[in-house]
Amino acid sequence: MVTARRIEGFTATGRPVSTPTTKFGGRPGWLTGPQWPISAAWDRPMRFVGQIELGPVLGAAGHGKVAYLFVTHADHGEDSFFDPDVIEPDGGENAVIVQPGGDYDGPVLPLTTGPGLYDGDGSAVEFTVGLRPVDEPGFLPDEQLRALPAADRDRYVERTDHDKIGGTPLFFQGDQWPDGGPWRLLLQLDANWVPFRLHLGAAPRLFAFVSEDGVRGRLLVQDS
Repeated sequence: MVTARRIEGFTATGRPVSTPTTKFGGRPGWLTGPQWPISAAWDRPMRFVGQIELGPVLGAAGHGKVAYLFVTHADHGEDSFFDPDVIEPDGGENAVIVQPGGDYDGPVLPLTTGPGLYDGDGSAVEFTVGLRPVDEPGFLPDEQLRALPAADRDRYVERTDHDKIGGTPLFFQGDQWPDGGPWRLLLQLDANWVPFRLHLGAAPRLFAFVSEDGVRGRLLVQDS
């Protein structure tokens, strides 16, 4: 069994949260110096999606660490801007930066402010999340999952098909672990069903991962 923390809801903070707590939107609560990643193709700061405390995901290896998630993304009113490489873990258009002691080799700038999440009218937003711990089955490769009896397969999908921090990833376009693992799931998020604008495709599911030693991260998107 694998422990996940299901996202039960998003709560607007009403004020900036500067501490290194798990949240979406706002500005990063950097633990060490700012490391704002820059789009490889567009030479512009990526958009800050959120930050996640690693202790509950990795245990001792993540104690006192935070992962910061970024994607190349349009500004409000710039919806025609979309870089398809944002879906690739090594396309230079997304980033997972771990502090302290993380290993990220993409271009960064020491920016304390930059693009953040916004809602439908372009207003900046920031949310904390309600989390519920649940036990999930261990990961089954796609071939094994498809070989299960229909009832068992449906049960596996029902238990893993949620927005969550940690737990077991439910890929829907074949197994797509990033290279260089082993990895732990950090975040699974259906980006069209959140209270902020996060255009990553037609029906995208965002997956973020962190290495088991709590040093590196990767992000990818599957889209139907």
